[in-house]
Amino acid sequence: MERGKFEARLGKGCITRFSVAMLLLSVTSAQLRYSISEEVNDGTAVGNLVKDLGLDKSTLKSRKYRVVSGGSDPLFYVNESDGVLYVTRRIDREEVCAQSSVCLINVKTVLETPLEVHNIAVEVLDINDHSPNFSEAEKILEISESALPGARFQLKPARDLDSGQFSIQQYKLSQDDHFRLEVRDKEDDGKIPILVLKKSLDREAAKSHSLLLTALDGGKPPKSGDMKIIVNVLDINDNAPIFSMNVYSVTLTENAPLGSTVVQVNATDLDDGQNGEVVFSFGNSVGSNIFNIFDINESTGQITVKGLLDYEQKEKYEIEIQASDKGLAPLTVEKNVIIKIIDVNDNAPQIEITSFSSSIPEDSRPGTTVALISVNDLDSGLNGKVICSIGEDAPFSLLSSMQDNMFSLVTKSPLDRENTSHYELTITAKDSGQPSLSSVKTINVEVSDVNDNRPEFLRSPYTFYIPEGNEGGAKVFSVKAFDRDESNNAIISYHILREVHEDNKFTSFLNINSETGNIVSLRSFDFETLKTFQFQVVAKDSGIPSLSSNVTVNVFILDQNDNAPVILYPLSSNGSAEGAEEIPRNVNAGHLVTKVRAYDADIGYNGWLLFSLQEVSDHSLFGLDRYTGQIRTLRSFTETDEAEHKLVILVKDNGNVSLSATATVIVKLVEPKEAFAASDVRSAAAQDDEDNHVTFYLMITLGAVSVLFVISIIVLIAMQCSKSTDYTSKFLQETNYDGTLCHSIQYRSGDKRYMLVGPRMSIGSTIVPGSHANTLVLPDRRRTSEEVRLHCSCGYRAQLCQCRAAVATML
Repeated sequence: MERGKFEARLGKGCITRFSVAMLLLSVTSAQLRYSISEEVNDGTAVGNLVKDLGLDKSTLKSRKYRVVSGGSDPLFYVNESDGVLYVTRRIDREEVCAQSSVCLINVKTVLETPLEVHNIAVEVLDINDHSPNFSEAEKILEISESALPGARFQLKPARDLDSGQFSIQQYKLSQDDHFRLEVRDKEDDGKIPILVLKKSLDREAAKSHSLLLTALDGGKPPKSGDMKIIVNVLDINDNAPIFSMNVYSVTLTENAPLGSTVVQVNATDLDDGQNGEVVFSFGNSVGSNIFNIFDINESTGQITVKGLLDYEQKEKYEIEIQASDKGLAPLTVEKNVIIKIIDVNDNAPQIEITSFSSSIPEDSRPGTTVALISVNDLDSGLNGKVICSIGEDAPFSLLSSMQDNMFSLVTKSPLDRENTSHYELTITAKDSGQPSLSSVKTINVEVSDVNDNRPEFLRSPYTFYIPEGNEGGAKVFSVKAFDRDESNNAIISYHILREVHEDNKFTSFLNINSETGNIVSLRSFDFETLKTFQFQVVAKDSGIPSLSSNVTVNVFILDQNDNAPVILYPLSSNGSAEGAEEIPRNVNAGHLVTKVRAYDADIGYNGWLLFSLQEVSDHSLFGLDRYTGQIRTLRSFTETDEAEHKLVILVKDNGNVSLSATATVIVKLVEPKEAFAASDVRSAAAQDDEDNHVTFYLMITLGAVSVLFVISIIVLIAMQCSKSTDYTSKFLQETNYDGTLCHSIQYRSGDKRYMLVGPRMSIGSTIVPGSHANTLVLPDRRRTSEEVRLHCSCGYRAQLCQCRAAVATML
């Protein structure tokens, strides 16, 4: 089957006939052009020569129609039967034509009698039968970590035996943060991949990078070839030497002796080891005559005079100095040293301090004269004209005076001793000779102190916590201040600010050591009397005039268990905690015999009271509620029970070291009739006495609670007016601060029973909102399943509350 196509050209030659010895010879030339794809099967038809050349099909055999080939293995042959040009074997275009853009094979066919020669051009069309191929499957690159972004690394391109559109069309690089790919198109060499560094490498972060380079041809689908690129990051010499100066310029007299030092260049290299060792040499651009005049020490960089200098021959030398390190890949930097050869100016200026104040107060105004300086130069003319200078970093300057070579050293900006107390000033005198000679002189200026800093306390405000019952005359706390001045200006004395004011009356009980700031309490503090107070301490320095500052000191008194319980009932006429109770013999179990009443002036657990039977004649008859102090019968009385029973009740608080008190109750059993008669007789006589006692105790309690309440209100107002957030501590964690239901008295009035409660609440107690807005809840440390509630009714600014029992565990 013909795959080629007859294109356009058909050339017809001239037929010449010659008659030689009765032989008729005819030659006809013709040119056809066919195209056929490579790699077609053997016997594939290329073109119909008979049809395209106009030959007689019947004469092909007789005329021996054939293909003439110079090789032993022709690519085409002509079938004499049908005159069609066929492929002899598979044709590999890359083998026949290499990578030519057009692959044409000239085929010559011959017919005899007469002789006809036809030139046929067969174009072998390329197919995508080869993949791109790299010469190396893996390419290892070594790139220094000092390579700058933009560095380019040309890679060996891949090769594709195909041509045209089936040759390599593009390259792709795997994604990487440090590299990108550029492709350069060269006509002869095709596309050249170039690896470009887009981000600096860091060997400490990644020692190597693995990339994949892919070459793609233009086939559909394209064929590809890969090459793995391993980039090893070299930790090599990545710091070049750096000269210590930007420009080296020196002057040298023409009569400088041999071996004298011209200048010493200095360069440093931040690398370590050999990479940081620097050697010096003359640059490559230095002429041979320089080597005869100057010499350089490769280790120290010292340039010395080697030959004679002549100002008339050359007045300036500009020498390129090269500094190189000793790394495997040495880094080099060049710097020019300018050497000016001048006539001799052999007298340096002399600096003389004619007047000098070595100490100057820190409050001196700008322009204050510190020293007068005289400069003398024995040379004349320009060589004797002197210019003085001083460093720019000091707050001083030099001013020239009306007289020649006289200068004043003055302050140019305010001084502060606390920042800089000493200045070392270097004065440089330089003449105008060529080269100029100079001299320097160093003077020391001390800045004296002025009292310009107030004392500063280490903390402001101070907050201290003191347990009550402290020892009078002992140190309770201390304050400390410092002053940035020196000497007398920094000596601090302390005193307490004692103003005639009601809030400061407690400062009369305090004394402060004026030197150390230690504060001594002259008396012992009582929490029940004083809970907190505030005063101010003044720190004053000894300067003239003196400066001072104040600090507020907040003192909180911590409660201690220093008050024993007080028995309120029973209470005999002589003041002892004893009483007698008569009850009928026929009462049932649970009958209330009496109630022991007591209170504790302490707060919290120190004021929480518990009752217990210390002594009882018969444990089966009476029981005591440990929280309320109620004594009740446990069973009914029998005829065999004693008529009189003695009960000793122990009342103790819950302090770490608990305090206690005892009360004795004598219970007498009487017959019912006697009990009623005795009750009628005693009721009239005892009613007034009981009311008088209760009223007396109520008045005492009311007065004490009122005083405490007023003090608490004053303290709260003072704390609100000050920085209250600074006064709170782990000991005062909430506003309803102090303690337990400690001031409580129960009494009867007619058929009603009352409890008087002070304004203090226990730690952890809460006022329950809602319908129980006046209920004080007291947590029980021993029984977690119960709580005691007191329903209290309190008036505006009331200092006593009337409470009634809410649960069976109270009253």
